[in-house]
Amino acid sequence: MVDSALGHRNVDLSFTQKLWEINWGLILLLTLVASVGFAMLYSVAGGSLEPWAIRQMSRFAAGLVMLLMVAMVDIRVWLKYAYWLYLIAVLLLAAVDVAGTIGMGARRWIDIGPITIQPSEIMKISLVLALARYFHGLSPEDVGRIRWLVVPLFMVLLPAALVLKQPDLGTAILLILGSGIIFLLAGVRLWKFAIAIAGGASVVPFAWHFLRDYQKNRVITFLNPENDPLGAGYHILQSKIALGSGGLFGKGFMLGTQSHLSFLPEKQTDFIFTTLAEEFGLIGAATLIALYLMLFAYGFAIALRARSHFARLVALGFTGMFFCYVFINIAMVTGLVPVVGVPLPLVSYGGTSMMTLLFGFGLLMCVYIHRDVIIPRRPETIGL
Repeated sequence: MVDSALGHRNVDLSFTQKLWEINWGLILLLTLVASVGFAMLYSVAGGSLEPWAIRQMSRFAAGLVMLLMVAMVDIRVWLKYAYWLYLIAVLLLAAVDVAGTIGMGARRWIDIGPITIQPSEIMKISLVLALARYFHGLSPEDVGRIRWLVVPLFMVLLPAALVLKQPDLGTAILLILGSGIIFLLAGVRLWKFAIAIAGGASVVPFAWHFLRDYQKNRVITFLNPENDPLGAGYHILQSKIALGSGGLFGKGFMLGTQSHLSFLPEKQTDFIFTTLAEEFGLIGAATLIALYLMLFAYGFAIALRARSHFARLVALGFTGMFFCYVFINIAMVTGLVPVVGVPLPLVSYGGTSMMTLLFGFGLLMCVYIHRDVIIPRRPETIGL
């Protein structure tokens, strides 16, 4: 249907048409990656579905249903409510400081009846939507003006500060890196990134004094893990031992000594990639990385096919955030970056992480289904 007043074409699909547009290849890839996680959770539990694998399977099944529901929603509806979702996520982050549940030395969760949620995970998706809406409404000339970048910078720094307060350095880094990708894709000039990076580097000596003791130890341990092999350096040293002992083909399923003899900490969450590499070797680790690369390729291909700026930014923003997620975890367990507590997406055990990631892939699927919908730069012209 052509709207002569707005000069663009709106594509309104029926429910049946949307079902036909579902990209089942993407869902298959997600299932394959998640299945790797199911297998490793089964292994680290000593050949039992309890306590991790069966719960992860249930969450993934529920998450797929949610993914399809999110994908069926008109892309313009997500644009309409993007700021509201961001506001809700900010309020939940603020509520963590008041009524949050403490676990593993940090206050990151909120108990809501029978479920526990981690608002920082919800913020990752909400921030992508909010930034995509903001930059969608700007002209290319406005994106180049510094005054128009104050609001989106505040939108990033506010939740990052709230997350740091929990404390959760890993998630704060993900929020900043993922947002930086959206800024870059929206057209912000590289010299502005250079100024921001230089400014950030200049405050590092001052920020060091505000870090918790365990965070300082992680940085020191990253530089010299052998300095305290039984203390701060224990995690990364055991991870490297497991990685190296796996060799090319691994020790075999459920035969990893580092994980099954409890030398490897957090084997079901942050260090699950190490468990995979020990049991299936370089071949198994490379296979999982190849599956992730295929997911990245899907995300970029879907974004390039979208005809609206908002849809492109959502698809590229989420894909970029997902890439940072994968990269930081694998770099962390291999000793390339300090340990910051970032799980491996779709593979590590975790409820809120699994559901928010599948929500994000639902948005990606939504972009694919509504790829021919053109949204004007000023959303109010279509009642948004």
